[in-house]
Amino acid sequence: MTSQAFRRAAATASAALLVLALAACSADTPRATPMTSTPAQPAPGATATAELTPVHPVGEPVVIASGLQAPWSILPLPGGATLISERDTTRVRELLPDGGLREAGTIKAAEPNGEGGLLGLAFLADEAAPGGAGWVYAYFSTATDNRIERMPLAGTPGSHTLGTPTLVLDSIPRAGNHNGGRIAFGPDGLLYATAGDAGDTANAQNPSSLGGKILRLTPTGGVPADNPFGTLVYSFGHRNPQGLAWDSRGQLWASEFGQNAWDELNRIVPGGNYGWPQVEGEAGDAAYIDPQQQWSTDQASPSGIAIVNDTIFMTGLRGQRLWSIPITGPSSTAAPAEWFVHDYGRLRDVVSGPAGTLWFVSNNTDGRGSPAAGDDRLFQVVVGP
Repeated sequence: MTSQAFRRAAATASAALLVLALAACSADTPRATPMTSTPAQPAPGATATAELTPVHPVGEPVVIASGLQAPWSILPLPGGATLISERDTTRVRELLPDGGLREAGTIKAAEPNGEGGLLGLAFLADEAAPGGAGWVYAYFSTATDNRIERMPLAGTPGSHTLGTPTLVLDSIPRAGNHNGGRIAFGPDGLLYATAGDAGDTANAQNPSSLGGKILRLTPTGGVPADNPFGTLVYSFGHRNPQGLAWDSRGQLWASEFGQNAWDELNRIVPGGNYGWPQVEGEAGDAAYIDPQQQWSTDQASPSGIAIVNDTIFMTGLRGQRLWSIPITGPSSTAAPAEWFVHDYGRLRDVVSGPAGTLWFVSNNTDGRGSPAAGDDRLFQVVVGP
């Protein structure tokens, strides 16, 4: 497909866990809609959803675990366990009920360098997988590329291990920065992955490159029949997207690092062109899709996002804060609010926790932060209306 045809086509496409004794703040427990790390469910109808009350953090966070080294992704598992990836050690750590950590496995093919290493994790329940539980997927950097592998999950909570890896996708461009790295199963049962431009801005608009894209693939790496360009590309014109989550309508949202001006929160549509490197932030150009929200790069540098009660929670690295952004309709959001500004340093990932809580992880040991005692740490905070 030529670049011109690519753009023309785009223009027409318009988890119980470790439970702490914390009470929810209302009779209606906030719900994830859906959690991006749990087994996918049938996609909800675009309009068949009731309005959900926006939620926000209530009270101060508590520390669940400490001593993590450059953690990148929090992965709750259906059986109640939680796995956490460490970028530079390439270890997958399992959280224990007493807050301790053990090694569930190591991604041996990963080679950390700069922003590369072991990045995102995802899980797919599958009784046919060896062991009968399912697959843990990992997005990571090798010496030559970024790739996705999957490993069968074995054992029980507190003693999980990862089996022999199988390649799902390789040849995603890699560099010392802009590696993307977030993976998640959508409500359609397909795997989505964020791929950065790997420092080569031309990748983002190049239909032949996997860089600068959000990718959509089958659990084994195939091209879904309804992908917009007949390739793995789902959307393009991205610089370094690192957050993925779906709202109660099944709408995909993604966070993205800008360059010098604007970081973005985008509503992702199949085939959409999000403008990089031609534009950064809102451009008002019909050829590109403007972000729903944008922030100066010193306020955000966003990584992981989660959606609870149709409220988007977004972690900030350089901004050292947590953002909450209520979704107000099928394609609109309310004004963002900021939380815990500079309280815990750089924040990398956030997920929906048990019983009306959020879990988020600091990222101060990644070479850019200023580690405090116990860093890096996994936190829990109650959310409510």
